Amino acid sequence: MSTDGASHPALIRSFHGETLNDPHAWLRADNWREVMRDPDLLAPDIRAWLEAENAGAEAWFAPHMPLRQQLVREMRARIKEDDASVPAADGPYAYFTRFREGGQHPLICRRPAGAVAGETILLDGDALAEGKAYFQFGDARQSPDHSLYAWTADEAGSEYYTLRIRDTASGTDLADSIAETTGDVLWSADGRHLYYIRRDPEHRPSFVYRHLLGADPATDVLIYEEPDKGFFVSLGRTQSGRFGLISCGDHDTSEVWLIDLEAPLAAPFRVEPREPGLRYGVEHHPALDGVESLIIETNADGAEDFKIVVAPLATPGRAQWRDLVPYKPGRLILSQSAFRAHLVRLEREDGLPRIVVRALGDGSEHSVAFAEEAYSLGFDPGYGFDKTEIRFTYSSMTTPSEVWDYDMASRARVLRKRQEVPSGHDPKNYVTRRVMAPAPDGELVPVSLLFARDTPLDGSAPCLLYGYGAYGISIPASFSTSRLSLVDRGFVYAIAHIRGGTEKGWRWYREGKLTKKTNTFSDFIAAGEHLVAQNVVARDRIIAHGGSAGGMLMGAVANLRPELFAGLIAEVPFVDVLNTMLDDTLPLTPPEWPEWGNPITDWQAFDYIRSYSPYDNVAAKDYPAIFALAGLTDPRVTYWEPAKWVAKLRGTKTDRNPLLLRTNMEAGHGGAAGRFDRLEETAQVDAFALAVAGKGTG
Repeated sequence: MSTDGASHPALIRSFHGETLNDPHAWLRADNWREVMRDPDLLAPDIRAWLEAENAGAEAWFAPHMPLRQQLVREMRARIKEDDASVPAADGPYAYFTRFREGGQHPLICRRPAGAVAGETILLDGDALAEGKAYFQFGDARQSPDHSLYAWTADEAGSEYYTLRIRDTASGTDLADSIAETTGDVLWSADGRHLYYIRRDPEHRPSFVYRHLLGADPATDVLIYEEPDKGFFVSLGRTQSGRFGLISCGDHDTSEVWLIDLEAPLAAPFRVEPREPGLRYGVEHHPALDGVESLIIETNADGAEDFKIVVAPLATPGRAQWRDLVPYKPGRLILSQSAFRAHLVRLEREDGLPRIVVRALGDGSEHSVAFAEEAYSLGFDPGYGFDKTEIRFTYSSMTTPSEVWDYDMASRARVLRKRQEVPSGHDPKNYVTRRVMAPAPDGELVPVSLLFARDTPLDGSAPCLLYGYGAYGISIPASFSTSRLSLVDRGFVYAIAHIRGGTEKGWRWYREGKLTKKTNTFSDFIAAGEHLVAQNVVARDRIIAHGGSAGGMLMGAVANLRPELFAGLIAEVPFVDVLNTMLDDTLPLTPPEWPEWGNPITDWQAFDYIRSYSPYDNVAAKDYPAIFALAGLTDPRVTYWEPAKWVAKLRGTKTDRNPLLLRTNMEAGHGGAAGRFDRLEETAQVDAFALAVAGKGTG
């Protein structure tokens, strides 16, 4: 299928007295930084190897092309092609995005607030993407007086965004153009300055700059430089609009600096110095109990699942923090937004999310929650501070997404939009359930299920079992039209909420990282075994699916329990864990050490990572069918990780099951950017699952 790399010498290195032999290290381009900017610079031998793998994958999929085409038709028929978001009012205008029928990319628009006509297209994504292999909008923000619109776009998939500024009256961009930003953008209150972030040579967001409109970007002022290679930097803004937020942190520790947007030339100031293990985020209130204050969610003082404290703006350090919402074990506070009269927080308890509204006047609280066994809930604070209305979005695995406006004072709610499924969708035809799978150590792992009501649960159904389990990221039990093609063909779609996420609180995350990482893998295996034991799915028809860190999960369970799975789908999989964590020049390596451990300095971390790293544990045994996907310009999981993994599997495994690798030569971590191009990728994944499960003809 592809050249075996025999002409390339193995890379041999020693760490902690141990020798590592990497026979496929040649697939890592020495000029990877340049390749992210210009994929044409990839070395010819590496390109030839990847293209040969692509050709082999396409040859395997060729008999399934009618199925892929049918899947694309089905998925596209479920999309409202001229869909639009609910407009969000900001002063005299309401801003929204919409698509034109047949269009791949969004149009960013506005119209007069309260009106249904008078639309102005600020940015036409289809026109901007024309002739480009890849195009993706980043952040976009209107200026305070609405005369300008700052926008960013990535044109390679490498997450280098060019910042431009559009004149909303003429529809043309100003001369100001700033290349290779992170995509974050923030306006000063006077609309004369912009703040943005640049990356360091290792692609890490590290430098915050202030740009004066009309000035040469070469003269932009560096206002913050992150000294720690393990910390990433992002920009945000308090709901009050008074302060910009420079948020710095890794997976364990954070630090926030405030930019006074009303005094743009003033230096940022720090809220509380970083301290290992201390995490916090900041909101602002101009007169809380008569004092200008910061409202801070934090894990300080042992509040593992977070609490909310307040401190005077004048003296915001930790010594001044006093509890506003005390710590409650098992109730994980996810986010907060402060308004003049209310504080809103999104929290999760017993695996289910809810919105809690607190009246700042008397401290009374009420919540917004739903009765389904498993559902997804989020809220959008929108624009403005002196208001009582927020917006929330609700869905479940059977219920299409609903957008509601909610008045925090009257508690009235208004349905603004229900997701349309043009080809039809009746929630009554589907069932969603949550079951608990016992892990080897006695923990109970939540598993969310979706299946058609007429699917027999007699142990014969195929299953798509999805998992992630890292960084504290929880996988919501939300609605997805693309899942329906599998479910309508008799699949049980299952999400294993394994350790490494925060579905059961911060402890659930802590027990799936560092020296407890293997809990993630055993939880996932336990989920599959439980579904078989309960006669929900067939033992020989489970297809596992995960991406990024979830792709690492796929590689790990392939080594641990290959016989449990008929197939594995690993999208942009982080499978070369040890070699990546040993290479501190890669973008994510130093920031990832708090998640996985630092094998450069710590022998125990080295030994533990080596014990589960998928690439290092490939063995001469039978593996399930495997489909791996990669992106050439991916800065998060570099293309050579899945490439090396597949190369080693191909030369080591003893079975004749399909082993496929598809590298998108024109995209990065998120795959194709156009909404219909993404359907092609999803259809290919589903076709693989159906074929492996014996349903490849319909």
